[in-house]
Amino acid sequence: MNTDLQDYSHKRLNILTGEWVLVSPHRAKRPWQGQNESVSNETRPSHDPNCYLCAGNTRINGEINPKYKDVFVFTNDFAALQTNSKVFKVEDGLLSAQSEQGICKVICFSPDHSKSLADMAPKEIEKVIFAWQQEYKELADNDLINYVQIFENKGAVMGCSNPHPHGQIWSQTSLPNEVEKKDKHQLDYYLKNKKSLLGDYLKQELNKKERIIFENDAFVVLVPYWAIWPFETMIVPKRHQLNILELKENESLLFGEAISTITKAYDKLFKTSFPYSSGIHQAPTNGEDNSHWHWHMSFYPPLLRSATVKKFMVGYEMFGSPQRDITAEIACNKLKELI
Repeated sequence: MNTDLQDYSHKRLNILTGEWVLVSPHRAKRPWQGQNESVSNETRPSHDPNCYLCAGNTRINGEINPKYKDVFVFTNDFAALQTNSKVFKVEDGLLSAQSEQGICKVICFSPDHSKSLADMAPKEIEKVIFAWQQEYKELADNDLINYVQIFENKGAVMGCSNPHPHGQIWSQTSLPNEVEKKDKHQLDYYLKNKKSLLGDYLKQELNKKERIIFENDAFVVLVPYWAIWPFETMIVPKRHQLNILELKENESLLFGEAISTITKAYDKLFKTSFPYSSGIHQAPTNGEDNSHWHWHMSFYPPLLRSATVKKFMVGYEMFGSPQRDITAEIACNKLKELI
């Protein structure tokens, strides 16, 4: 391991976005006198009669949830994107705007209100993956939709308004900012090398073994070299796949094992139900040749030093570039010890 990276300030390049992150390993030794978040030791029931997402309950719009036994998907009652919005464009000097249409879904991972993905077995998570695949395919077949974003916000500290285990799927007519950046850099690399950017990156990581947390026959869980969040991780398929529909029969369960492994490790790290935002970046559904894409799932947890110390993106990070103190390698070692 390059000891300079562990001792001196430097910046690392995110090959997927073309952006830099400032790393300041020497700052990890400073005492913390900043804000401490409160820890919730709440024990939730398996069914909450007041929860809008629990099986058999009535949602705010008056619809009644079915008494589902595993995964339940419905159109978001408060969708951020509309399918029937007026199509328009504004060009007024330096003021530009254009309409955006889309479909937003909510996906309940389990009828058990007390669980999170970390509490679910890989076989249970596989049912969630099957639902992701079905929704991705159905939305991709819609001419209105050119990108499908699957994500989860876990924990109140991440703005999650309901503790019931659930995620969301937002699909829209254009490519979001982060996806546009990843699309460009993967395409540039593919055109030049005729190979997957993430595939080649993964080979290098597997050779170095400095940031690998876990691997099975189909997936690798690692801390990206360019990680921004203190305990950020990424799940990458070993085979070059454009999207989650390309998972082979046995690989969906192995993907579930990878998700189960990292979420359980997170909960052990600070002995708390670990908050995070996670998301799957995969090929657009725009009908174009997206052979350059290599799908992956990222986890962005905000906790820094303990269950009560949160990482804030402020100051230099808002006006300059992202910055981290604990290096990717140290974060990897801490998580690997908990597998």
